Amino acid sequence: MSHEDVRSLRRLYRRASRYYDAVDWPMEHFRYRRIRRELWARAEGRVLDLGAGTGRNAAYYGTGATVTAADLSPEMLARARQRLAPAGHAPRAVVSDALRLSFRDGAFDACVSTFLFCVLPDALQEAALKEVARVLRPGGTVHLLEYVYSRRTWRRRSMQLMAPLVESLFGARFDRDTRRHLRAAGFRIVEETLVHSDIVLKLTAERPPEGSLSSTSL
Repeated sequence: MSHEDVRSLRRLYRRASRYYDAVDWPMEHFRYRRIRRELWARAEGRVLDLGAGTGRNAAYYGTGATVTAADLSPEMLARARQRLAPAGHAPRAVVSDALRLSFRDGAFDACVSTFLFCVLPDALQEAALKEVARVLRPGGTVHLLEYVYSRRTWRRRSMQLMAPLVESLFGARFDRDTRRHLRAAGFRIVEETLVHSDIVLKLTAERPPEGSLSSTSL
């Protein structure tokens, strides 16, 4: 990300950390719990929870997973730590820019990211996914949950009406083309499933076996 992108998102989520859980509670309670459980049931070994936010995934970390929670916002991660300890987990919590992940090449077996890429602008997604590929081992997997526009006219219209509010509160949009960016980053999509109506998409993809991956220190 450019320095301005980073500053803008940090400002947004510094503010959002104060209301995020309260505003998101109805969807978390009635929609996301089942989906998160199913997603994390497939993540084992060394797992990166990218865009961990306020730690909503923590309750679903598997016993077979050693998790590192990463987020751009220190304020969101501070709330995440409050959830991680009572849940019985002791993962590292790391402030990290998705375009400059502070982990070594091949550090993880899997990456789980829930509703991060609907926040990242399309112009930044391929670069972010290449960073995800870099920190995954060959054959590692990435598991994503993302919003997409409904194909049903009435629901799509209601989403379009809500879109400005959603973007102002969370920076999220419903029109990101993460599938295209996964392929452009070299990932092979192995599963693509709508998991709530036709508006929440689950994507599972494998890390490309080849590519030039730069080194950073863990």
